[in-house]
Amino acid sequence: MSNRNIIFTSPCVAELIDKAVPTLKEREVLVKLAVSTISSGTERANLIGDPNTSVNRSGKVVFPRQCGYSSSGTVVAVGDKVTSVSVGDRVSCSWSKHAEYCKLSEDKVYKMSDDIGFDEAAITHIATFPLAAIRKCRLEIGESAIVFGLGVLGLIGVQLLKCAGAVPIIAVDPVAERRQKALKLGADFALDPFEDGFVERVRQITGKGVNVAIEVTGNGKGLDMALDCMARFGRIALLGCTRSSDFSIDYYHKVHGPGITLIGAHTMARPKNESFEGWWCEADDERTILKLIESGRIDFMSLIEETYSPEDAPAVYERLANDSHFPTVQFDWRRLECEK
Repeated sequence: MSNRNIIFTSPCVAELIDKAVPTLKEREVLVKLAVSTISSGTERANLIGDPNTSVNRSGKVVFPRQCGYSSSGTVVAVGDKVTSVSVGDRVSCSWSKHAEYCKLSEDKVYKMSDDIGFDEAAITHIATFPLAAIRKCRLEIGESAIVFGLGVLGLIGVQLLKCAGAVPIIAVDPVAERRQKALKLGADFALDPFEDGFVERVRQITGKGVNVAIEVTGNGKGLDMALDCMARFGRIALLGCTRSSDFSIDYYHKVHGPGITLIGAHTMARPKNESFEGWWCEADDERTILKLIESGRIDFMSLIEETYSPEDAPAVYERLANDSHFPTVQFDWRRLECEK
């Protein structure tokens, strides 16, 4: 049986390669993917061979490598002792791969309602990243919030902040189209960080500065600018934390003095099994996102900008390596059937 996989075979090169269909062990599930979503920041870092693609500081860059951790599909086989899903179930998947068939631990697949489409379900895992960041900031209803960077994570963050009761919500990005989308998805204000008087405008809107910031740019300058916008005792989640340490911050005046909390918001920095206040485990956040989709409280369909067949992967990833404003892109694995 064919099982095509998107593999980064060398720096900046992606290929569609046929591999064996995985065999299952107990408590494992085989999913035939319908849709997988590109997480542009993480996948670009892996694609170009950035040494800071792991939090363990190993610094080793090894190819081939494979990404694609947020997807959806249908269960086609289950191993012994699997009880939560059955063959034929529609599921969202976490920590999957861009592959026609994915073998996953039972605890990484989540049965979903027939009312949820594969396209939006394929964003579920990515959406748990800003959700965890917001939880770690302990946002209170009525507190102000700002999101720096309006890629897919930032736009999801805007929607989740609205669900959580933040007011006002300020969305920040230099790209006008992204700012307009943020306003449609729940932001109260959308600002260009490079306009004159940006920080003064934020403080005018909030009165005293922002309580909670979700920093998604992964840029040292973005973090520095976020610090300038904060109210006393504000909290900043480093959701898109820069992979480079080549920048400086005036920690004494911008962090220490005003009592700012900087929060590491890597998605792996969470409890494994048991959720508690502000710190939920991955499975509970996955199910939360599915409930929010089903209830219509968040809109993921408007986030999807382009969809391709996996056959187009080489060109798509060549573009990712060179495009600083890469859109939200999905691969539709069902198209492979049509192309046979």
